[in-house]
Amino acid sequence: MKYKMIVTDLDDTLLNEKGEISLRDKEAIMKAQKMGVKFVLASGRPTFAMKHLAEELELSKYGSFILSYNGAIITECSTGKEFLKESLTKDEIHELHNFSKEHKVHIITYLDDSIISETESEYIDVEKNLTGMPHKKVPSFKEYVNREAVKCIMLEEPKYLKLVEEKLKNKFGDRYSIAISKPFFLEVTKLGIDKGNSLIKLIKHLNISADEVIVAGDSYNDISMLKVAGLSVAVSNAKPEIKEMVDFITSSNVDGGMETIINKYIF
Repeated sequence: MKYKMIVTDLDDTLLNEKGEISLRDKEAIMKAQKMGVKFVLASGRPTFAMKHLAEELELSKYGSFILSYNGAIITECSTGKEFLKESLTKDEIHELHNFSKEHKVHIITYLDDSIISETESEYIDVEKNLTGMPHKKVPSFKEYVNREAVKCIMLEEPKYLKLVEEKLKNKFGDRYSIAISKPFFLEVTKLGIDKGNSLIKLIKHLNISADEVIVAGDSYNDISMLKVAGLSVAVSNAKPEIKEMVDFITSSNVDGGMETIINKYIF
């Protein structure tokens, strides 16, 4: 099979422990792009927090895309235009805020390239550091968030958050897309929005087959796009459930995982 596209998650998949793309992975990616293979970044991160990586990999030069907010937005790198955008309404965000208060977890959303919350937490600090986005702590979340936004994240200690995830899915599973990304991030987007559904829309737009696509990931919010892939790949540091479902397990995110994929399946 000649693969035409590689789609990868960022944190703990493409990015190393410093949140960077290693030199060996970058060199392999650039070589693959020069051969005509499209390279797509797909993450729960906001678009703002992915642009510098797209620029580093020169995705605009090679006609590629960013899938941000777990696929709620697809951005064409060459033009900066949003090919897809699906948002939660103000009322939906307020409903999720009420749930977060009831179950004593933190909640954030994003407005104007800022992280919005009415609380502080070590887990919110993780998101600040990952994204490089400013954090606005506001007196009233519901008063400040007075318009639609792309997604919310509930944040808390991992074991407790898994219990909250079950309760959230029982109550709202028929109304929202819900998935854990990092163990302390429970992400909520519009129903039907996930990395897999957005990837399907993108490959149709580009007139390629899912069989011609390699997808790499490590966590639960990658499952939907791994199922779409012609070739699904997990890094060796992925969650056990992810490694059980994929076609190939590459080396870890700190040991040239992407280089290994490209050398084996592209070169």
